Amino acid sequence: MLAKRIIPCLDVKGGRVVKGTRFLNLQDAGDPVEVAAFYDQEGADEITFLDITASHEQRDIIIDVVANTATEVFIPLTVGGGIRNLEDIRRLLKAGADKVSINTAAVKDPELINHASRRYGSQCIVVAIDAKRIPLATSRDQGRPLPSVPSNTLRWEVYINGGRTPTGLDALEWAKEAEARGAGEILLTSMDCDGTKEGYDYELTRRVSESLDIPIIASGGAGRLEHFYEVFTSGKADAALAASVFHYRVYSISEVKRFLAEKDVLVRF
Repeated sequence: MLAKRIIPCLDVKGGRVVKGTRFLNLQDAGDPVEVAAFYDQEGADEITFLDITASHEQRDIIIDVVANTATEVFIPLTVGGGIRNLEDIRRLLKAGADKVSINTAAVKDPELINHASRRYGSQCIVVAIDAKRIPLATSRDQGRPLPSVPSNTLRWEVYINGGRTPTGLDALEWAKEAEARGAGEILLTSMDCDGTKEGYDYELTRRVSESLDIPIIASGGAGRLEHFYEVFTSGKADAALAASVFHYRVYSISEVKRFLAEKDVLVRF
């Protein structure tokens, strides 16, 4: 059995780490390089940088932040935001990223997943999915078939451009397609739970985890130690991403890992 991973997420805007609730009301949380180095020393298994406005603002990727962080941090570094093509991926990997996370570009051009995984290997291609619960009757279909589910149930819709743009895509079906195209991991964020500290969307995480063979990183909603335990047990996630509880020192990474170990969840110290 592989150890479960604890991954701090650093949302970056304007060169600073920020954190909000449900993708809104952003607050400053520090310098990205300093914050990443702190988490490295604390025992994080990985670090994830997400430039949350790059795609929406059509800006360049955060090469300088990545390069500066790579000189201070010696655990795997995943970077997303503003990636549009294979050249962007090459530049990030050359700057020191170990993995790249693609979201908007992958939805607009799914073949990018195929090309990227063939050129750089599936192990460094993460497809990020921002998903929001939506009644089936009001969902938008933009050209792809929706799964056959009862009309009185909820599904999860994929959003792009930092959670600003609904796509009509079903999150579970899109996750399956991303895996088939060569994604090595799925970074699955619940927009409903993001920043609420009320727990991950365990049902969403479990459905995707049970449907795919690649690792699922759960994101959005961590507020208590029990939430990490529940996302690994009820949600069947392979890794848990969190921001607020770490940025504002509600818990340290070592506290989370000790709690999980006491609950017989395998973690790496």
